[in-house]
Amino acid sequence: MTSSVQRLEFSGHSGAKLAARLDLPNGPVRAYAVLAHCFTCSKDLRPLRRIAADLAREGIAVLRFDFTGLGSSGGEFASTDFSSNVADLRAAVDYLREHHEAPAVLLGHSLGGAAVLALAKDVPEARAVVTIGAPADASHVLASFGASLEEIERQGEANVTLEGRRFTITKDFVADVRDQAMAEAIGAMRKPLLVLHAPHDEVVGIENAERIFTAAKHPKSYVSLDDADHLLSDPEDAAYAASVISGWLSRYVPGDMPQGEEPVEHVRVRETGGGRFQNAVQAGRHRLFADEPEKVGGMDSGPSPYDYLSIALGACTSMTLRLYAEHKKLALGRINVEVSHSKMHIEDCEEDVEDGKGGRIDRFERIISVEGEVPAELKDKLVEIAGKCPVHRTLEGDVRVVTSVREGVRT
Repeated sequence: MTSSVQRLEFSGHSGAKLAARLDLPNGPVRAYAVLAHCFTCSKDLRPLRRIAADLAREGIAVLRFDFTGLGSSGGEFASTDFSSNVADLRAAVDYLREHHEAPAVLLGHSLGGAAVLALAKDVPEARAVVTIGAPADASHVLASFGASLEEIERQGEANVTLEGRRFTITKDFVADVRDQAMAEAIGAMRKPLLVLHAPHDEVVGIENAERIFTAAKHPKSYVSLDDADHLLSDPEDAAYAASVISGWLSRYVPGDMPQGEEPVEHVRVRETGGGRFQNAVQAGRHRLFADEPEKVGGMDSGPSPYDYLSIALGACTSMTLRLYAEHKKLALGRINVEVSHSKMHIEDCEEDVEDGKGGRIDRFERIISVEGEVPAELKDKLVEIAGKCPVHRTLEGDVRVVTSVREGVRT
């Protein structure tokens, strides 16, 4: 859903190469963020991909990576612990700081959220921290080891099955997570915090959100994920989390720069690589999608090109009527304009058409409604004024489209 996703790698705490993805927005970057995944998961977990893509849509570039020994990263998982995860996260921050700019946002899911909380105080450039289903204490992860925990402590290590996969967990890992002083770290970070948690999370209980929230200083916010599970398996839950994060971050990261601040004139449209038809649209500081409905092979992630034409006509009509009402000092209620588009044979069209013109024409049907009473004598005038809106005149006027091709332009 973003304009591009870069594959990259950087050295982790042990020197092993960590695999990463950088989700980049269409147009200028408002801020950079690092997203840390849950225990034994990977950067490619579907909900994390969705969150990263949706934030990139809003102009926030997101670096997500695999911790040492997980996913596509090198190194041995058995040699890692919570402290090494925090060190890997620090390496990700350093990579952005060196190659782009330091992250303004730190995000983490589950144990990745705990790692973010542990590191946040040491990232001065970070302006906001977000956790999703995070434990208040890193040792919470020990509950997932079950009876194997006793074997680990007795024999020094044991093979533990987590989410259908076997991992070697060492005694050093157990000792390390028990040694973390999470409450102190949370209180010391002194950065705006958003805590997202599901009340019925069966992996990390809701009491963890309360403890994190209590330990943090203001400003801080808590948002319930309602019926979501721990992994945000339902795509709608991941989409909701992304929208909440994006809205909350608007208070702490810069907004889009006005159009004149970069060499983009008017409107820029380019393919995202997501689906057959999806295009990212940049109109000044506004980011939009254009797409086609699923029934014709699109993803229905944004209005279709003809929808945008209808939007232009409807919006221009409403604005024109409002200007007319203000000029005439009319107490006109809130205006609503519905526009539909179709193609029809000229012989089926009741309106006058040019003599001798055949084939099919585009037909926009516009229905205007106004809250409250509209005097009968004003209705015809509203129709007349609507017909004078600039977009209406453009659609019915003598239009020319001039097209050229430029070479060597980066998109």
